[in-house]
Amino acid sequence: MAVTKILPRNARLDAAIRYILNGDKTDNQILNAYFNCDPGWAYRQMTDTKRDVGRTGGRLAYHIIQSFAPGEVTPELALEIAKEFVRENLSDYEVVIGTHIDKGHIHNHILFNSVNSRTGKKAHFSERDYYERIRARSDELCRKYGLSVIEEETGKASSYIEWLRKSRGQPMLRSMLEADLHDAIEDAASLGDFFMIMEHKGYEIKYGNRLSFRLRGQERYMCPGRKNPLFTEEGIMAAIQGNMDAVEAGLKPVASYRPVFVPYRKHPKLTGFLALYAHYLYILGKIEKRTYPPRAMPKMRADVMKFEKLKAQFAFVRENNLVTPEDMAAYQSKAEETLNALMKQRTILNVRKKQRQTLYAALADAESLKEAEKLRRDGVPGMEAECARYADAVAVLETCGISKENLVREKAALYEEIAAVNRGIREQRKKLEMCAEIQRKTPEIEANLWKIEPKWREQRKLRMSR
Repeated sequence: MAVTKILPRNARLDAAIRYILNGDKTDNQILNAYFNCDPGWAYRQMTDTKRDVGRTGGRLAYHIIQSFAPGEVTPELALEIAKEFVRENLSDYEVVIGTHIDKGHIHNHILFNSVNSRTGKKAHFSERDYYERIRARSDELCRKYGLSVIEEETGKASSYIEWLRKSRGQPMLRSMLEADLHDAIEDAASLGDFFMIMEHKGYEIKYGNRLSFRLRGQERYMCPGRKNPLFTEEGIMAAIQGNMDAVEAGLKPVASYRPVFVPYRKHPKLTGFLALYAHYLYILGKIEKRTYPPRAMPKMRADVMKFEKLKAQFAFVRENNLVTPEDMAAYQSKAEETLNALMKQRTILNVRKKQRQTLYAALADAESLKEAEKLRRDGVPGMEAECARYADAVAVLETCGISKENLVREKAALYEEIAAVNRGIREQRKKLEMCAEIQRKTPEIEANLWKIEPKWREQRKLRMSR
């Protein structure tokens, strides 16, 4: 089995049911099944169950998708696996099943009511529930019927395309990108050199708040810096400067990022000997009664959430000595001038890059398609288009009148300049955003102080009267 995933449904339950039972996808509804509800009445019966127990809001249903590798399973067997899964795990819920055969791979859609028809309670699924109940049981059924199962670390999911490539013995796109990033970092002498190496490996690079990469011809960009701070621009620069070992060992962080959210787990209730001894020690005064902090009001909680932002704004004002509105206006004007100058500089650099784009593209093709030419010489078919591009690139480089070594140095230096200018532009934009946020926030802070600080009101009036 390729992939099992669960999706919450918070709206349009009727549309979800129609999609799952669509006859065009399920062989004229032959590959449909119902549990605890009747054909044609599933939506009405699920809604009535919710209304009877007063649970009509919030999450309406859960949608499980089981995808199988192409050619591995018949539609009838896929439907039987879905039925067995429902009988064992969702026997008290109203369920509809549709086995879709309209794509290149057969896949089951299982939708069940969020309210248990027997107990009237709502179902809740955490990530742990998914891996321990839904995914684990689905994998067991696939093993039972001799189907393939994804073998990976708990808590890490892969897409269907990645699994399919892995099942065929092909490298997965994300792992291939990360391996190429490591190699480029090792070989690069600067950030511009790193960008050039990645381009020569066949990647297109998208600059922004995060670096994104994709192979030529790939539909979507991948952003490895989201999961691994080593692959952010700051992390790459630190690694290139000789800190890679420390970064990978966790001795030196390269970027601040939020820790993984860990949901609250209720402390287990003590029973038996533990409860007896705990109560006796409490009576003897050896265990103190648990104390709780005062309950925070909603406004207090909101202010705490804003605290980090306010602290950053205070640090910005103090570091740049912004005392009066005139100081702020002067600082903004200077930042805008710097930003405009950097934008013009980037335009000039991009024009230089565009003028050399034919040579730079030929340099990248000559490096990235060397292996294709080697395979053609070894007699491997199917590389005609790549080999033609390789031949064109080599011809362009041979007739340009610039040695390959000089062209590589020029390209790396230009990419380094563009990267530095882009960093400067992002920095100036952040400064302007901070100034605008402070100007927007100042009247609100003054109004709050006016309400709660009589002494501040007097000082304010005295300053206004001068």
